[in-house]
Amino acid sequence: MTLLGLVGVGRIGALHAKTLHGLADVEVVVADVQSGRAEALAGNLGVRWAPDIDSLLRTELDALVVATPTGSHAELIERGVAAGVPVFCEKPVAENSAKTLEVIKSVDKYGGRVQIGFQRRFDAGYAAARAEVRAGTLGRVHTLRAQTCDPFPPPAGYIATSGGIFRDCSVHDFDAIRWVTGREVVSVFASGSDRGEAFFAEFGDADTAAAVLQLDDGALAVVTATRYHGAGYAVTLDVQGSRGSVGAGYDDGLPLRPVGESDGDADADGGRGGDGGGGGGGSWPKGPAHAGFLERFRRAYVGELEAFVQFAKGRIENPCPVGDALEALYVAEACDLSRAENRPVTIAEVRR
Repeated sequence: MTLLGLVGVGRIGALHAKTLHGLADVEVVVADVQSGRAEALAGNLGVRWAPDIDSLLRTELDALVVATPTGSHAELIERGVAAGVPVFCEKPVAENSAKTLEVIKSVDKYGGRVQIGFQRRFDAGYAAARAEVRAGTLGRVHTLRAQTCDPFPPPAGYIATSGGIFRDCSVHDFDAIRWVTGREVVSVFASGSDRGEAFFAEFGDADTAAAVLQLDDGALAVVTATRYHGAGYAVTLDVQGSRGSVGAGYDDGLPLRPVGESDGDADADGGRGGDGGGGGGGSWPKGPAHAGFLERFRRAYVGELEAFVQFAKGRIENPCPVGDALEALYVAEACDLSRAENRPVTIAEVRR
């Protein structure tokens, strides 16, 4: 039996606790700074709970899962590796690259093993796109298009501490692009707008953003994000090559309504067209639209924790090392600088 401690029982933490409790040969102990929340969740799931984080870390754990707010990630990772247990932590490792480098030094000092939670690596579509690229079936990859669209913005209090749309939202796309292609980002040009709630401008953030990334082999990637995609939650990745193209995320929950296609076009396209009058009444996507990331990536969240258990037991290599999280963060920081100064920025400028 593997004893996993889980710190943080908010929205994602509660999902992780439920997932871990459902895995074979896994026992879960939960804790939170609000002990009442941990006790309530433990009662609902039928798992153990600790009255505080210190008590949890004194338990003879086999591994630790960190699902707390960003500001506590670095400390909890360091405490976990110092205690000699493998750690899973939601992204980001820390608020910025300087602090992330400090965490990496601590991990190296203790010989720690840390997996970061970029769940798209465990999504079937993203994994299939990666396999196509690595097999060479697409030919020379020249263009990628990635999007992350939230149906509505988070609260002002969240935006105040999120780190901005590139670090909080698009960083998933940055990691996915590196992971799928096996290439590094060398430069970015980014922009953003804040036409929504006033708190975006107040905190220096954008509610809608776009970035063009150049990869080290000359390929280009366009990344877009918004907090105002009223049609629903949309996350996709297109990979175009000289011999073929693939797209991840084009399932029946994608909030994308085809318009302007005739019945003949629809038949030729396998039934994905409109209603013949531009009204978008075709058979794809069937819907309903994804409401949010917990629904869209439910299977991926299960997959990454299943992998973490195997990683903690030493059965597989680390599927998402801390260093990969740092590289994605460098891209996000370069985008922040590019947006602020309205110019192209190389990753070398922000690398420490």
